[in-house]
Amino acid sequence: MTFRPFSSTILGVIALAFLVHPASADSTRVRPKAVVELFTSQGCASCPPADALLTSLAEDEDVVALAYHVDYWDYVGWQDTFGNADYSDRQRAYAESWGSSRIYTPQMVVNGAKGVVGSRRGEVHGALAEASLPLSVDVVRDGDMLKIAIPPNTTLENAVVWMVTYLDRADVNIDTGDNAGKSMVYTQVVTNRQVLGMWEATTGATIKLPIPEVLADTSTGIAVIVQQERDGLPGPILGAAAFER
Repeated sequence: MTFRPFSSTILGVIALAFLVHPASADSTRVRPKAVVELFTSQGCASCPPADALLTSLAEDEDVVALAYHVDYWDYVGWQDTFGNADYSDRQRAYAESWGSSRIYTPQMVVNGAKGVVGSRRGEVHGALAEASLPLSVDVVRDGDMLKIAIPPNTTLENAVVWMVTYLDRADVNIDTGDNAGKSMVYTQVVTNRQVLGMWEATTGATIKLPIPEVLADTSTGIAVIVQQERDGLPGPILGAAAFER
């Protein structure tokens, strides 16, 4: 799987809509306390408990849950059907930002700031108990358009706005590798990531997305993530919201 670039139509809509605009009074405010990114693999024998935990976390409206399937376990004998080298690179970038060279599965990263073993419920829930997101992201559907308003907040630094599309459920029969013979259910599977633009602390931003084009193919949900970068590496996540058709 590779990143799919936006069509010129989508890019045009985004370019026209990325304007200074406060959150409207009739918008639906979604302010979760955490974004949980699970780095997992169908070829990882210890990952199924973490996959199941992410499924339960996704049911909590306070959490935006995303599963990034890495590709570095493919050598074991099973090629992950959702595996992507870019997702492995994202995990490595997190490790580098924390001064480490170690990556592993299953790992859950909470708000871009803390990594824990994804199958250890106590560690995961402990990290979530301390989690919060300082920036609100307002989402409202208007026909076939998704309107996203991110207000200014001068107590924070500028950040990148990402759109992450995902598939809410996939059933996979694994024939070889460490999970051979298992029929697995995967949820919140990331299908693509794209930069929408910059959020500026002094002005905020409004974005419009054409839902039918963004959720083409098999994607069923959109997560909007506002995340700082430090020296080109991922930093803290400031705010997020999710939409599912």
